[in-house]
Amino acid sequence: MFEKFSLDPVYKYLLVTLAFLIPLTVFGANLIIVIICILWLFSGNYRSKYDQIIRSPLLIASLIFYGVHILGLFWTEDISWGLKILHKMWYFLLLLPVLFTVAKKEYFNFCITSFCFAMTIAELTSYLVWFEFLPPFKMASVSNPSPFMSHVSYNPILAFTIYIISHKLFFDKSLSQKKFFWYSFFVATMTINMFITGGRSGQIMYFAMIAILIIQYFNAEKVKSLIAMLIIIPSIFIFAYQTGDLFKERVDDVIKSVVTYETNWKTSVGKRMTYAINSAEIIKQNPIIGVGTGDFPSEYKKISIKNNNEEIPTPTNPHNMYTLILVQLGLVGLLSFLSIFYYQIKLSFRSSNKFIRDLGLTLPLLFLVVMFGESYLLGHFTTLMYIFFSAFLYKNFEETQ
Repeated sequence: MFEKFSLDPVYKYLLVTLAFLIPLTVFGANLIIVIICILWLFSGNYRSKYDQIIRSPLLIASLIFYGVHILGLFWTEDISWGLKILHKMWYFLLLLPVLFTVAKKEYFNFCITSFCFAMTIAELTSYLVWFEFLPPFKMASVSNPSPFMSHVSYNPILAFTIYIISHKLFFDKSLSQKKFFWYSFFVATMTINMFITGGRSGQIMYFAMIAILIIQYFNAEKVKSLIAMLIIIPSIFIFAYQTGDLFKERVDDVIKSVVTYETNWKTSVGKRMTYAINSAEIIKQNPIIGVGTGDFPSEYKKISIKNNNEEIPTPTNPHNMYTLILVQLGLVGLLSFLSIFYYQIKLSFRSSNKFIRDLGLTLPLLFLVVMFGESYLLGHFTTLMYIFFSAFLYKNFEETQ
């Protein structure tokens, strides 16, 4: 239908708009995604699209991962929930291949700028709520000001944004004095914002990001990197703990919950520990192919009753991406899942552009860390950010010219 028209300018503006909407609105981002997918489906050039997909080991791994979920329906008892999981995972089946085939190298800097600008709006709004210039709205409260999404999603996206700006700050020698000042300002204010919101997994991701950035800055010189990490990371942690009431409260809660777990297992951290223990029993019984794509809630409920902790509501996921996949799809599913990150890391080294190479390595590493604390590739905001940047970072643009 659109074969006679060049859609490149349209895709450019749509992708830049999508980058801006990712951290701000589910509806707006989904609307742009629908438009992109419709244009892609009816724009022809199917042979070129197929060739790009079939030549990318990352996309093949993504499609296989989704395919394993489809196969998991054959031995699941709860088809209805299995179909819901397939719906949540559609990013790996369709969105990543679509964005991958329409992404162009010349769009990327515009998308980066658009995304970071949106996050500065989210950060500013967070501060306005925190200082009570704005009344709390959506998911925000004065004590935990993350309005556009929950703190569970906000902090990981904030950590990734801090990495992007920090990398420009430390490695881009062409920065003007004015840009250097503003980049430094936003790194500082975003770091403070990280610790006035309550996302603990995102805060862990932030410290992992600092470690990666230090290693990249010292070009993997082990001694210098280690010394810098031992000074910088504890300093930030201690400063945040001493000055941030919410961060101190959340850290103390973790320590107390772990120490008193046997008698105090109904806390947020205690629940996650219980999820892990009960899920491990399911995994032991079904280690190779799991219980099926839709059976986590039902199988978990059986174990929960058996272990006399059914007072904790049955979760739809164990708040750990690896545990969820092991329960649903066993080692087969986990290996399929990890292959996506393997190819991301492998493909990141092929770029001659340091920013693309470093960002391409950092994205999977940070998600590999943060997914121990939550199923971050089931949620809209974090999954969309992951898929969007993956579409640009691991594409060999020279092959598509």
